[in-house]
Amino acid sequence: MDAPRGQEITQLLAAWSEGDEGAFERLVPLVYAELKRLARRYMYREAEGHILQTTALVHEAYLKLVAQKDAKWQNRVHFFAVSSQQMRRILVDTARSRMRQKRGAEAPVISLDDAPALSEPRAAEFLALDDALNDLAKLDPRRGRVVEMRYFGGMSVEETAAALNVSVDTVMRDWKGAKAWLHAQLNRPEAGRHRTQSG
Repeated sequence: MDAPRGQEITQLLAAWSEGDEGAFERLVPLVYAELKRLARRYMYREAEGHILQTTALVHEAYLKLVAQKDAKWQNRVHFFAVSSQQMRRILVDTARSRMRQKRGAEAPVISLDDAPALSEPRAAEFLALDDALNDLAKLDPRRGRVVEMRYFGGMSVEETAAALNVSVDTVMRDWKGAKAWLHAQLNRPEAGRHRTQSG
């Protein structure tokens, strides 16, 4: 994203944080394409109905962002980091619902069920990754945020460093270490069985 547009987004976010509803209306067209890009990163392995599903995820995240009336947005990087977090939570809820339905349990209805976001194998895979990422965040919160921003949010090393207020070298070290840790966790023989049955 070019610098002038990034600055405009930051200014509109600040105005929205101060209660300017008109700022939010002007903000939406500027951030929509980026929100779609974030959603596509989450949905990258899904095939059928991909565009509809991506749009449903963006709209669900949009509703959650609108509900954050008291949010104090620092800048566009902060906004997209929170957006990415919201999308992850939505898909985790959807995946858990799908896995409960598969086991025959009563599942809460959420709006994304009208446009299913995750196939059953993808749901199990996504929950395993989410569980491993939660474990990582408990051990090393910053590394957990680096993965969330880089992998899920598609943020650059520089954007991640700015959002976390650390150096680019620190982000690179955290990213490398986190990937190795997650790979080891997700490839343990018992991990797949445990992750799929839990939640």
